[in-house]
Amino acid sequence: MKITNVKTTLVEVPFEKPVKTAIHDMRSVGCSLLEIETDEGLVGEAYLFSLNGVRLKSLDEMLKGFNHHLIDADPHYIEMIWQKIFSEINPMGHAGVTISALSTIDTALWDLVGKAANRPLHHIFGACRDKIKTYASGGLWMSQSIDELQQEANEFIDQGFRGMKIRVGHNDIKKDVERVRAVRDAVGDEIELMVDANQSFNPKQAIRLGRKLEEFNLVWFEEPVPAYDLEGHAEVRVALDTPIASGETDYTKYSMKDYIDKKACDVLMPDLQRIGGLTEMRKTAAMAEAANMPISTHIFTEQSLSIAGSAPNCMSVEHMPWFCPLFNEEMVIKDGLVEIPNRPGTGFTFSSEAKEKFKL
Repeated sequence: MKITNVKTTLVEVPFEKPVKTAIHDMRSVGCSLLEIETDEGLVGEAYLFSLNGVRLKSLDEMLKGFNHHLIDADPHYIEMIWQKIFSEINPMGHAGVTISALSTIDTALWDLVGKAANRPLHHIFGACRDKIKTYASGGLWMSQSIDELQQEANEFIDQGFRGMKIRVGHNDIKKDVERVRAVRDAVGDEIELMVDANQSFNPKQAIRLGRKLEEFNLVWFEEPVPAYDLEGHAEVRVALDTPIASGETDYTKYSMKDYIDKKACDVLMPDLQRIGGLTEMRKTAAMAEAANMPISTHIFTEQSLSIAGSAPNCMSVEHMPWFCPLFNEEMVIKDGLVEIPNRPGTGFTFSSEAKEKFKL
């Protein structure tokens, strides 16, 4: 099997209404949909995205800039292709748009390998489960009122979720405490609740808030301080009983190793677009397992399920509904668990109707 063509389609998927975190104002996701075609008629698919479509064309150009490593190549040589691209991007750096492009290519190649074998990727990687815990992450934003938070929290329960995440990061931490208390009161003690500060505090502020939130029995406190402040992460982690989750903003296994070595978090959260694709995600999961650390994948729910199904230390996946309209298939959630599909490859394929509807 050889790669014969590589193409991308730019789309923008709007949200029902604008949403807000401590550091983001979001109205849509812009995506470059990558399709790697072969002489056997199989197509590997993956995507990269930017919030609100910002600099999407730059991301797309970087993605297409590695076609010379793909055309006429055997897609089974994924590690070789990964290493060639990683070496080539050295002058530009191993973070940002360079790794985003590499990640997307790598994931599409793995999708091709799964389709060629007619097996789901978690079987190829070595399956350990067919379902995984998930939590609702597409709501409970800072832009919502307390009444809206409570209503949406109950809607998540009706949708089959048994866990959910609320954003915090107000200048007055009393507001954060009030909002978390309102959600806990609405869902009861049996529902798992996480909070995400989106890097909005310094260590002392994060500790002050974290201590006030400990009564709510949180699963974790996510990105309490800026991603680059690993010492600050560690300071917060030592001060609180609540586990600290982080890692989504950093790149490749080398950054993940820094989190582990500096004991900066209790739960590592690799992001498929930043980590370096499924190849690097698998290495990161194994590295974390060797350190007795669980992982929970960040966004990219559909395409991260193969990792969740093959990494025994994966405790959960983040359910983000932003990209659901792009796919022909739907995720199945019941009793807080999402099914890992038994379809070939990642198990999800781009909808031609969606590509046309959202095309830029």
